[in-house]
Amino acid sequence: MEEILGAILRALSFGTPLLLASLGAIINERSGVVNLGVEGMMILGALTAFAVAYGDGTGNGNLYLAVLAAMAVGALASMIHAFVTITLRANQFVSGLALTMLGLGVAGLLGKRFEGVPLFNQAPELPFTIAAVLLALLLAFVLSATGFGLTLRSVGENPAAADVLGLNVNLIRYGAVAFGGAMAGVAGAFLSIASRPSWTDGMTVGLGWVAVALVIFVGWSPLRAIAGSFFFGLLYYLQFALQGKIGIPSEVFAAMPYILVIVVLALAGARGQQGAAPEALGKPFTRGER
Repeated sequence: MEEILGAILRALSFGTPLLLASLGAIINERSGVVNLGVEGMMILGALTAFAVAYGDGTGNGNLYLAVLAAMAVGALASMIHAFVTITLRANQFVSGLALTMLGLGVAGLLGKRFEGVPLFNQAPELPFTIAAVLLALLLAFVLSATGFGLTLRSVGENPAAADVLGLNVNLIRYGAVAFGGAMAGVAGAFLSIASRPSWTDGMTVGLGWVAVALVIFVGWSPLRAIAGSFFFGLLYYLQFALQGKIGIPSEVFAAMPYILVIVVLALAGARGQQGAAPEALGKPFTRGER
């Protein structure tokens, strides 16, 4: 029984950054904006949180401030994507990829001084997990039962009609993208100050990409994102728990999340991303066009 409970807790821990990042991406995409820069924003959030938590060199900085700083940096980085895609109406996929490469490069360069530095003031993991689940429940309610949720969904489904009704489509999309960036920043903070309190270049190890695919996997639903993220978290846990205990190499379990990502994206492409996907997803909006 204790082993089962331990496995559940570890799966929850591994799934927490995925849930946080995917919730932000869901709000992004519900507004009609695709952001493939989640990985870049996560790594920037991880570095920022660690740097603030490291403080003046004692390794005992303010953890609350570290999380807030990670959120701010993630949101700020997302504004680059928002300006390029919403204001300049550039290709959202290309912009997101560029943001990921930019984030990884900047974090790798600025984070060199923190390599191998200990962090003594570690944040507990459980509050992050509880907050992520509560946020998912709140967002599910907001999207389905509030005027703001209807507004956000209408912008993602038919921005031209929303514009006719007097809604500021671009402003709403900017807000959604900023929220997505903030959530990616928190996901990164969880990694560097709670899950494994340290800084390592590339410590997000593709979690941002898994979060992007998870959005499609759960059908853009915050509630299903809870189960989906912890399912992927269980896969991550198994690669460590079963290493050397069974005949299957641990690399098989390590590859499973990424194999599932490829499968999910392939299936989504085969059906043209129809179904639960917002109708205007990935399409730039120009006032006056129908």
